[in-house]
Amino acid sequence: DFLRMGAYATAAAVAIKIPATFGLDLYEDSFYGTILGLLVLPLLGAYLAGKRPLTRRRLLGVAVPFLLPAILVSIYPFEPQGSTELLWSLHLPLVLWLVLGVVYLEGEWTPVEKRMDFVRFSGEWFIYFSLIGLGGGVLVGLTAATFSVLGFEPGHFIQYWMVPCGAAGAVVVAAWLVEAKQSVIENMAPVLTKVFTPLFAVMFLASVVALLVGAGGLNIDRDSLILFDVLLIAVVGLLLYAISARPSEAGPTALDRVQLVLVLSALVLDVVAMVEILSRISEFGFTPNRTMALGWNLILLANLIWSAWLLVGFLRGKPLAAMEKWQTSFLTVYGAWAAVVVVVFPVVFDFI
Repeated sequence: DFLRMGAYATAAAVAIKIPATFGLDLYEDSFYGTILGLLVLPLLGAYLAGKRPLTRRRLLGVAVPFLLPAILVSIYPFEPQGSTELLWSLHLPLVLWLVLGVVYLEGEWTPVEKRMDFVRFSGEWFIYFSLIGLGGGVLVGLTAATFSVLGFEPGHFIQYWMVPCGAAGAVVVAAWLVEAKQSVIENMAPVLTKVFTPLFAVMFLASVVALLVGAGGLNIDRDSLILFDVLLIAVVGLLLYAISARPSEAGPTALDRVQLVLVLSALVLDVVAMVEILSRISEFGFTPNRTMALGWNLILLANLIWSAWLLVGFLRGKPLAAMEKWQTSFLTVYGAWAAVVVVVFPVVFDFI
């Protein structure tokens, strides 16, 4: 399996450089971002599929979501560095990642416990990928320092080969580590949630206080809309990962009260952001970014409201299973909205 992983990781590292052979610049050409997920994630999917007894019908079913974007990106006349192109680049990896979830679960997406397994895999993959990235950062620094002392200038090699190829290969390596060293990371997950849940809660609570006492309000532009949604998604992701890191039969703890504070704080910020977005839409009309943000905020608002209610119920002695079902059910909703942004938005908004 190590050799298989090495082969797919090498293929991912090679794939990330294919557009460069056609003259595209990784850092200058925005089109590179539209195909980035299509270059690497299919290889991760092939690696996962090779370890699972998927039927030919299911393999065909998961291949279609990879083929369709490849066809669309070749015919969609995106405006370079336009809004719909950026939204495509940000949302396509989410759609493809959830398709990988179907592969990982051998086509069994419906059962709650199966979806929770994929949540655990995703969280553990992210941890390993981050650790590889930190180690890679040290390696890059040492490489630059060593070759500079020897009289070479390794900047171009590091920027255009070492970093992108290493990151692409790490996508597959991290997945291999999850399955090869699962018992190790399972011990880390509860610790990480105990560390980061309070920190996120303090940050969001401070943001609410700053919003209430400040006079500046929110500055809603394209970048801030995307950043705001990323923060709210991070809260939901942290809540979901915290649930996956504990036994279903476990009782409430002080950490669950902190999670309730985090959810309520995020809920306040979500409502404020929605008011600002609706105000901008009523004044200036719909744009790709405002429509995308409105959709995500509505989805997250529904999630956070019921999550807060379920957390209160859990603190009063109700089982955690209802929260697990609610959160994992939203994975399909996230994927559906991301797919709408990828497939429908460019056409509706004339590829601007």
